[in-house]
Amino acid sequence: MDNPFQPPLQAFIQYLTFEKRYSRHTIVSYQNDLEQFFTYISSQYQAASLEEIGTTYVRSWLASLKADKITAKTINRKASSLKSFFKYHLKTGGVAASPMWAVTTPKISKRLPEFVKEKDMENMFLHLEFPDNWRGKTDRLLLMLFYQTGMRLSEQVNLKESQVDFSKRVIKVLGKGNKERVVPVAEELVTAMKAYRQAKRKEIKDCDCTYFFVLESGKRLYAKYVYLAVKKYLSEITTLNKKSPHILRHTFATHLTNNGADINAVKELLGHSSLAATQVYTHNNIEKLKEAHKKAHPRA
Repeated sequence: MDNPFQPPLQAFIQYLTFEKRYSRHTIVSYQNDLEQFFTYISSQYQAASLEEIGTTYVRSWLASLKADKITAKTINRKASSLKSFFKYHLKTGGVAASPMWAVTTPKISKRLPEFVKEKDMENMFLHLEFPDNWRGKTDRLLLMLFYQTGMRLSEQVNLKESQVDFSKRVIKVLGKGNKERVVPVAEELVTAMKAYRQAKRKEIKDCDCTYFFVLESGKRLYAKYVYLAVKKYLSEITTLNKKSPHILRHTFATHLTNNGADINAVKELLGHSSLAATQVYTHNNIEKLKEAHKKAHPRA
């Protein structure tokens, strides 16, 4: 028997792929969540159409996930997948009402994003020794760019020379969903990037100069190389558990907000689609104020 939920699922996946332009990883995540849900309701309720799916079905599925010890964060993500799915079919006329309207999801305790201290970042560039070879040059510039622009790992790996405007001192970053944002670059970083570009043409044979960062072979960098390079150097300056490119993105944003940057400006620099995603960095500021109050106030 044909799966009655396959056509509406495929229509939604096509929408995410061609209209929302989500990454392959995100689309697979949506698809897995929705297929898991449809498998559950087909076995538990013998539902055969979207219109038959009520709030009770959704609550039952989420409860079963909780019983299986699935984390609140994962349950919320799966519920979000369902919300997006039914919102799309509500808009396109596939359903008359969404079963998600009365569904509540578990609360997640907010964890403040970890970041590297300013002094530690200063030590990285002033006192750490980078090898005097192509790998050393590449690694140092990668770290500078992460810290001074807040770019994502994928954005750096895919950065093209054509995206860097040296005269205007800006980088046009192509972010999630192919959204472009402009990030200003400090004079120090411009100088370092110019030197790298010049050295690339001089030292690297068979260079694919389309991309800004390349390996000694001339091919562009790959994600694992960047991740391991960042982890290696962060291990030398910090005891944080996580030592990833994303920690440097958090560090960029936290240092900006701690030094008085406007939250809307930080949102634009990070390429966030909503202010809510950026506001987590103001909590670090609040925690800092609480700590200062606790230490200094006689009645604290």
